[in-house]
Amino acid sequence: MESLEKSDGLQDFRIVTVFLSGVVQLKDLSGKRVLITGGANGIGKSMVEAFDATGAMVSFCDINSSQGNALEEATKCAKFTLLDLRVEDQVRQWIDQSAEIDGRIDVLINNAASDPRIEFESMTVEQWDDLFARNIRAYFIAAQQASPRFPARGGAMINFSSITVHKSPAKMEAYVSTKAATIGLTQSLARELGPRNIRVNTLSPGWVMTDRQLEEFVTPEVKQMLRREQCIAELILPGEIAKVALFLASDMSSAITGQEFLVDRGWACSG
Repeated sequence: MESLEKSDGLQDFRIVTVFLSGVVQLKDLSGKRVLITGGANGIGKSMVEAFDATGAMVSFCDINSSQGNALEEATKCAKFTLLDLRVEDQVRQWIDQSAEIDGRIDVLINNAASDPRIEFESMTVEQWDDLFARNIRAYFIAAQQASPRFPARGGAMINFSSITVHKSPAKMEAYVSTKAATIGLTQSLARELGPRNIRVNTLSPGWVMTDRQLEEFVTPEVKQMLRREQCIAELILPGEIAKVALFLASDMSSAITGQEFLVDRGWACSG
C-alpha cells in the first residue's frame, strides 16, 4: 500500500489518495452512509468493496442471499439486506432502517437491474411490466424514500443507465426503454432536489466484464467486436465503474448534477 497526501492550499479540496488493490480512496467519503442496490455481485459488488475501502458506512441490498452474506463477511463494515426491489414496502423499509443507523443518508446508488434478451414479438406485457418494476420503478421508490433523509449539506444520488441507450441492440427493447427512462429521471430529480444540495447523475457503463456477462453473453466474437469498436481496445472491468461512482459520490464532483457519464471506452463514438 502506498499513501500520498496532496493539498493545493484549500481545505475543501484536500484529499488523501490511497492505492490499495486499485481502489482510489477519497477522504471525504469516510464515515458517509452509502446505500447501494444490487450490491451482491458484478458492478454492485465492486462498488460495495470500493466504498467500504474508503471508510464509508455501506448498506447494500440484493435478491441473492448467499452472495450478499458472503460479501458482508468479506468487507470491513458493509451491511447486507435481502430484498426484492419489486416490492415497494421492502424498499421503503430498507431505506428507513439504513437511515436510522446514522440518522441520515449521504449517497444513494440505484444500480440493480435485469437485462434479459427477449424477442420483441414474443415479449409479454407481464415481462415488460416486471422489467419496468425492477429497473425504473424501484429507482423512483428508493429516491423518493431516501431524499428526505439527506442532511442539509446535501449528498449524491447515482442512477445507473447503460450504453444500450446509445447502441440500441435488438431483443432488448424493454431494457433499453427502462435505461432511457433512468436518464430522464436523473435530469428531473437534479432539478427537483438541487435546492437541497442533492446532486443526481447518471452512470452509463459500456459492456463490462462481470462474471455473469462472461458466462452468458460475452463470446470471443463479442470481445473482438468491442476491441475493434471501442476507442480504447482494453475490455472494461467492474472496478473501473466503481472508481467513477466514487468520484460522483465524493465532493470532487460537487459542481456536477443532471449529467450522464458514459464509461464505455468510447464505444458510443463508433456509431
